Amino acid sequence: MNAPEVPKPPPSPHVMNTYGRLPFALSHGQGCRVWDTEGREYLDALGGIAVNTLGHAHPRLVPALTDQIGKLIHCSNYYQAPLQEQLAARLCELSGLSNAFFCSTGLEANEAALKIARKFGHDKGIDRPEIIVYEKAFHGRSIATLSATGNPKVQAGFGPLVEGFVRVPLNDVAAIEEVAQTRPNVVAIFLEVIQGEGGINPATVPYLQALRRLCDEHDWLLMLDEVQCGIGRTGKWFAHQWAGIQPDVMPLAKGLGSGVPVGAVVCGPRAAGVLGPGNHGTTFGGNPLAMRAGIETLAVMEQDRLLENAATVGERLRAGLARELADLSGPDGVTEIRGQGLMIGIELARPCGELLGRAAEAGLLLSVTADRVIRLVPPLILSAAEADRVVAILCPLIRRFLAEPPKPAA
Repeated sequence: MNAPEVPKPPPSPHVMNTYGRLPFALSHGQGCRVWDTEGREYLDALGGIAVNTLGHAHPRLVPALTDQIGKLIHCSNYYQAPLQEQLAARLCELSGLSNAFFCSTGLEANEAALKIARKFGHDKGIDRPEIIVYEKAFHGRSIATLSATGNPKVQAGFGPLVEGFVRVPLNDVAAIEEVAQTRPNVVAIFLEVIQGEGGINPATVPYLQALRRLCDEHDWLLMLDEVQCGIGRTGKWFAHQWAGIQPDVMPLAKGLGSGVPVGAVVCGPRAAGVLGPGNHGTTFGGNPLAMRAGIETLAVMEQDRLLENAATVGERLRAGLARELADLSGPDGVTEIRGQGLMIGIELARPCGELLGRAAEAGLLLSVTADRVIRLVPPLILSAAEADRVVAILCPLIRRFLAEPPKPAA
């Protein structure tokens, strides 16, 4: 593929130093491949961190967005929004829920969920409502979502945090039952079905089913953060559907617009009427371009059977990793390979952040999260051959890394 003429990026002294960037800039992409400004090619196993559902320059998404740009990109929420209703109806059909609020990011979706929970509590006469959240959780970097997050490293320096959160370990039903007995102001449980930034940690099916039962018993909202694990990534439209349950509140974002910023909060009957006019709003949320991106993304996913692809290719990828790394399995090597569909984490026995750069040098884009977990969240169009290529590039890198002596702790 011929790369367009793109100048080499200059240093960025005017951009805040909030990211540990690798020393190259991406120029363009096609499918699951991207190229940098020097013409180097990469296999994209990161997908913009679970965002580029349809890969890059998808032949049906590009003309749809071009068409929409020529009509209307943005308008105020003062007016009726037919594309919002179209996307909301589709999300409700896929989830079995009742209505949706549109925003632009996962952080905003999670903020809206927290507001829904608090107002739900106030409407019940609880002046200081509390929400159960989780160790190792990540819900965003605003003050409220940061407070719900379970990572002291990202919270450091931003206190005082917002009150009203009760933290418990994942997959521990007894901990929830104890909270129910001792904290009368609890109004909701808020968790990721699969923790993303926390290290690809799945909630088990029995645990999710127990949470649904407990929320029904205590009149709590079950709020399932599907920002990263939703939109087909695990092989179902939403990861909680593997447990055969429905949430009351479901924040979405990332893959919903295939790269165009779009977030949503989808609610069931218990939460659908909590917010009314004046309770919440957004300038950019639900704009026509974002809604068109969401509508087209879901349509392509259905037409091309990408849920099935995520399940089958994801299993092939995980099986290949397990096969090639089997002799390194153990407490001093590869401690676990986990996840579902095309959301896979490979946990090593020691911090492995340097593999981010080493993989890029070898032509593979991925991320390292929770210090020791290699995260693979490629586009849902990933082919079997491309999954095999990920294994072929990544496993030798892991093998060489683990053969090196550990670096002394800083």
